[in-house]
Amino acid sequence: MNVLVSGGGTAGHVFPALALAHRLVEDHGAQVRFVGTTSGQEARLVPEAGFAFDAVDARPLRRDLSLETLAAPIAAVRSISACRPLVERADVVVGMGGYVSVPVGLAAARARRPLVLHEQNAVPGLANRLLSRRAHTVALTFAEAAAKLPRRAHTAVTGNPVRASVLRVIDEREALVKEALEELDLEPGHRTLVVFGGSQGALHVNLVAVDAIARLQEREDLQVLMLTGTAHERRVAEALPPGPLRVRVRGFLERMELAYAVADLVVARAGATSCAELSICGVPSVLVPYPHATGRHQEANARALERAGGARVVMDDALSGRSLAATVVELLDESDRLASMADRMRSWSRPDAASALAAVVREAGGAR
Repeated sequence: MNVLVSGGGTAGHVFPALALAHRLVEDHGAQVRFVGTTSGQEARLVPEAGFAFDAVDARPLRRDLSLETLAAPIAAVRSISACRPLVERADVVVGMGGYVSVPVGLAAARARRPLVLHEQNAVPGLANRLLSRRAHTVALTFAEAAAKLPRRAHTAVTGNPVRASVLRVIDEREALVKEALEELDLEPGHRTLVVFGGSQGALHVNLVAVDAIARLQEREDLQVLMLTGTAHERRVAEALPPGPLRVRVRGFLERMELAYAVADLVVARAGATSCAELSICGVPSVLVPYPHATGRHQEANARALERAGGARVVMDDALSGRSLAATVVELLDESDRLASMADRMRSWSRPDAASALAAVVREAGGAR
């Protein structure tokens, strides 16, 4: 079975696509090829993972009136034509979200190739909403997303595939904790708060966390790991108050499984990949949705985990150092609640998401 996978832009889109690709190869003996843009993370991450990659000129779907908006349809038509030969060699085409999925999906429809879409968020993106009527199946991470798609769309809840390295936390947490303490220069026997905002960081969350840290200096049982995003690392490090509380600052951590394993509590944005990884690792979380996310999809993601009982949601405009410090103390001082949140996170998670999505793709490919 030949599979063409499209999607990318951020690492949060690429990692699930790569997890799917590995499962397709290992479980179904598939030949997998990727198509994306030269400017997205896929241009680096896909070849590094050992998969063939073809670049096309795709542009975001913009709603404002500008020269880029007017040029986008022309670029889309050209991209559809460029994708046609790639699509015709495939038995099934997979769109993992993002604007590059649009020309690939339309080329699949023209070539009469089965199309499987994957929607990471609780609010479907514009690309998937546009293509859903033409899709064989729309695979969902959040069941809530089905209500926001056309009625005729055929959906299946598979979850969001995560990296194999993150899945290790399920069975190897104790060993990873030991490794994390050494690698990240943390103390054993301390509660560990991890703060991160995704691969690019979140400056507002970082600065509020710095204020909260100033209010938590007397907590001798606590230590903090801040993953700030490379652009914010120096500013955050310089803003940290002096005091006895152990705080470690990293701009970026390649091995996120170490942070998940050692964390007793996380403060994070609510991107789809972060939500999937936190739930699989059973990490109680304070989620601060990015306020400018399209369709407020991060808030919808966070609310789903809150309803499941694994997370506390704090809106960005309500976040302050005082309130964050109070929330951290409240949760860390109630061990039973924290343990219950961890269990509920794991109950909501779908660690078999990559296999489930691969099975949907295999079924669609066999229907050709």
